[in-house]
Amino acid sequence: MKSLAFTIALVLATPAIAKPVATPDVGVAPQYDTTHVYVPEGDFDRFVASFSATFGGTTSKQGAFQVTPTPSLTKSQLVLTPAGTVSVFGFKTPIPYPFGDERTGYLVTDMDKAVVAARRHGAIRRLNDFPDPIGRDVVIQWPGGVNMQLYWHTATPHYAPLATVPENRIYLTADAAGAFLKSWSGYAHARITADDRKAPGTELGQPTKTIRRVSLTSNYGKMVVFVSDGQLPWPYGRDMTGYQVTDLSATLDKAKANGAEVLIAPFTVGARQSAIVRFPGGYIAEVHQGA
Repeated sequence: MKSLAFTIALVLATPAIAKPVATPDVGVAPQYDTTHVYVPEGDFDRFVASFSATFGGTTSKQGAFQVTPTPSLTKSQLVLTPAGTVSVFGFKTPIPYPFGDERTGYLVTDMDKAVVAARRHGAIRRLNDFPDPIGRDVVIQWPGGVNMQLYWHTATPHYAPLATVPENRIYLTADAAGAFLKSWSGYAHARITADDRKAPGTELGQPTKTIRRVSLTSNYGKMVVFVSDGQLPWPYGRDMTGYQVTDLSATLDKAKANGAEVLIAPFTVGARQSAIVRFPGGYIAEVHQGA
């Protein structure tokens, strides 16, 4: 029979199983999640008019602001549509680092808690949080190089709920997908609603291949993560957001009538019909109807 001392030594030598990091859920709702659209200043009004005419909704008052912690000036405006919100920037000055490659802005209830939670779940700050004219901001990066902004407003905004929730579309290879999914799920308290490891590559312009397609939902809205070999034909991977509509054909007609270009004609995968559109100023988006 093993001695008590041996048993105690064995227990002490056994590594403890790491428990998942528990952090608060500081997300708000999908209507406060905005895709960041950077366009040349000369295309600013054309983009806003085209996007709002395509999806409907309203716009905020246009203004020129310093939205970075270092000197800069940009035209800025919100376009609030039933299919999703975009924050539009048309810089009058050079764009300071690291701005311009963050894909989305997510409203949080508490900036300090959000930063702590994001870092505990594997994100890094690309710059420390800073005040802006109406609150605080930070730009963070997740595994795989996924850049996002988190923002907090001094006065709580009140936007109408969306008719359909857009998808934040993330393109990764297998090298980073697992780490990203673990980090984002932990931080956002996200629930995986589908994980197809043999999805048809047709959705990414790779009809002879299969991909992994992971769908998630949280207080930050919907997200779809495409895991592929990364050898994607243009413009796949350049689309950051997918907008769901009830009538794809009618929406594309509105887009074309208002200066947008259909880059990928409508195609069907399963119960979903999709197209990819480029709006004035260069913003590329996926538009779909169906599940």
